[in-house]
Amino acid sequence: MSIDTRPLAIFLMGPTASGKTALACALSEAFGLDLISVDSALVYRGLDIGTAKPDQATLQRYPHALVDIRDPGQAYSAGDFRTDALAAMQASTARGRIPLLVGGTGLYFRALQSGLSSLPAADPAIRARLTAEAAAEGWAVLHARLAGLDPAAAARIGPADAQRIQRALEVIEISGEPLSVLQSRGQDQRLGWRVLKLALWPQDRAILHRRIEQRFEAILQAGLIDEVRRLLQAAPLDPELPALRAVGYRQALEWLARPGQPLRELRDKGVFATRQLAKRQLTWLRAELDARHLPMAAADLEARATAAIRDFVRSN
Repeated sequence: MSIDTRPLAIFLMGPTASGKTALACALSEAFGLDLISVDSALVYRGLDIGTAKPDQATLQRYPHALVDIRDPGQAYSAGDFRTDALAAMQASTARGRIPLLVGGTGLYFRALQSGLSSLPAADPAIRARLTAEAAAEGWAVLHARLAGLDPAAAARIGPADAQRIQRALEVIEISGEPLSVLQSRGQDQRLGWRVLKLALWPQDRAILHRRIEQRFEAILQAGLIDEVRRLLQAAPLDPELPALRAVGYRQALEWLARPGQPLRELRDKGVFATRQLAKRQLTWLRAELDARHLPMAAADLEARATAAIRDFVRSN
């Protein structure tokens, strides 16, 4: 029987507002782990308040790779993440340490574990037409179109997720095949690490909802609106850029475009959108059958995670 000699890595996953960052920092200190962010919004410089990015004091004490590596106007794909994450993991292993990848972007975790399928390149003309159609009819209408062409893709893409709806329809138009079919043909590239997957899980969904409400209120109080204004003033940015489509930023942009609306409207829409994001994240986590679920609100959460990591290291 062959012995698996791959180095070790840890994934700490969970929905937004589940407490991943605090736990990751505590585990990093306890075990000397190298932290690598798995978050599609934290890669952007200047998106600090709306993303609940760890503050500079925290990042200095607990450095996170792949935070603040792009300007908001720059693209960053799952393929870019895979390349960057593998490099960060290799550097950590070379130092004799264990990388801890922490975040809630399921697409990034999936790309890292399984590689990426070969999809057609973007077509600017098709994208421009789809954007114009969405402006006239709404993204919900295009989502309904996608549901008729590729039900599997539509089921995992939200009706307001403009970027992914556009890409799915674009792929269908270019290739003549559903996005979900093309993705299923992706090469299964075995990750070069043995992985312990820890997933923070809300045993009581109401607790997660309260945390989401409290965090979004804190984000508003910390200056989300001013942050969005600064981003728009710093450089001309397309509101459809991935950075500005992130939850919280999208709702703030819409609120700013309608002067006179009560702040309560922004708060309610932001909380709702964040809940929907958490719901999608939990759906993805259910499919991670080899993940060890930890109750996110448990008083002994850190002790449980510590015990899991200690057992993982000892047994390998």
